[in-house]
Amino acid sequence: MRILITNDDGIEAEGLDVLYQIASTIAGEENVWIVAPASEQSGVGHCISYSCPVQVIKHSERRYSVTGSPADCVLAGLFDVMKDNRPDIVLSGVNRGNNAADNTLYSGTIGACMEAVLHHVKSIALSQYYGPKNRDLLDTFEASRSTGVEVVRKLIEEAPWHDGPYELFYNVNFPPCSIAEVKGAKAVTQGWRENVEFSVEPYVQNAKRFLFIKGGPQDQPTMPGTDVHANLNGYVSVTPMRVDLTAHEKMGQLQEIFD
Repeated sequence: MRILITNDDGIEAEGLDVLYQIASTIAGEENVWIVAPASEQSGVGHCISYSCPVQVIKHSERRYSVTGSPADCVLAGLFDVMKDNRPDIVLSGVNRGNNAADNTLYSGTIGACMEAVLHHVKSIALSQYYGPKNRDLLDTFEASRSTGVEVVRKLIEEAPWHDGPYELFYNVNFPPCSIAEVKGAKAVTQGWRENVEFSVEPYVQNAKRFLFIKGGPQDQPTMPGTDVHANLNGYVSVTPMRVDLTAHEKMGQLQEIFD
């Protein structure tokens, strides 16, 4: 098995090293390629550098960076770095911070997975939730480092994959706690956090007006059976996703209006 790993925190991110350990345990170091952003790319979603070229930089054997987004990295991996030996799966992460609930929509970690499945390559996004129970640990990635192999292996070997034109990918979030407090893994839906939407904070300096983009509190729970609720209660959340954004359940009603 050949694995391509990427992230949105950049080539030097600690979480990328965690993901490399996970991937190497599953496939062996000789079967793991890194193609990650040259700099921080958090919050860029499924952005691609359509209007300008990106540079591919080789750091060592099977380790590259790209001056672009996570989706750019996947494209570089599929059509340049690994063009003669394409990966069997793309792993994206391990993100420093959760990509659950509404965060999913902004995530470059998720964006990389979306690009992979558009090319019919399996993909899994992995993110480490942060909170008061793990942010002061010596290893803040303890939960993902310790449980990541088992979760990824189960998904690769047992989960449904290629089942339609808009294929499945998986969003995994590890709970904000130590490994001793992890209770297991749960299959859940994407949740919704009330009152945590992004906003702006104005700042004026030398008569110039700037806006800082601000997020909301990440400890706001979601409904039972959803990702954040599982994470805040000590569970690894696993959510199946598709790139298809159609609200299929509303098609009948809309057809009555227009047909």
